[in-house]
Amino acid sequence: MTVHQDALESIKIKIAKLKSLDTNKNLFGAESHNYELQAPLSEATISQFEKSHQIILPPAYRVFLQQIGNGGTGPYYGLESLEDGVFASLDYKEAKYGLQNLSHPFPHTDEWNLPGDVNNMSEEAYQIWEEACFQDDIANGLLRIANFGCGVSINLVVSGEAYGEIWVDDRCNGNGIYPDFYFGNESRLDFLAWYELWLDLSIKEFEN
Repeated sequence: MTVHQDALESIKIKIAKLKSLDTNKNLFGAESHNYELQAPLSEATISQFEKSHQIILPPAYRVFLQQIGNGGTGPYYGLESLEDGVFASLDYKEAKYGLQNLSHPFPHTDEWNLPGDVNNMSEEAYQIWEEACFQDDIANGLLRIANFGCGVSINLVVSGEAYGEIWVDDRCNGNGIYPDFYFGNESRLDFLAWYELWLDLSIKEFEN
């Protein structure tokens, strides 16, 4: 029995409830994940991933992988699998487009952005801004967990002071990197709290 067991049991019930309410898959992203979850991962598989990347996954995410599933049903276009979380871009899941460095600490504890209005820059100025904004070390320690769309990713901090928190990488739209408050939460969330809050809000959409 883990400290997260009550949350896991609650999440299982709410996933089934949301699926039963949204039979036509009207919820944003539902047609992508189809309310299906990939099979959970074994302790050996998770441990091997951690060893390969020299990290320890945050416990709230780790137990989800073990007891609920390795991606699928979830916010936006669904949860990414653990192995796909290492890609720098969730729109182009190939190593040639870059990989996340998970073992190096995530360097931020507060929202971060480069100054400048990307919508009003010259092409030359934008190229300089873009090169500085997309330095690999700016997003070290981020595991991609969900694709928001429009180049925006939702991420789990797996190394650094913000360990275990959910953050948004919105550099593609000039908005930087910042803690995820998209669900109206006033405090920063770990993985299970973030996921269950999404379930609660989604269920409420159909019950109102």
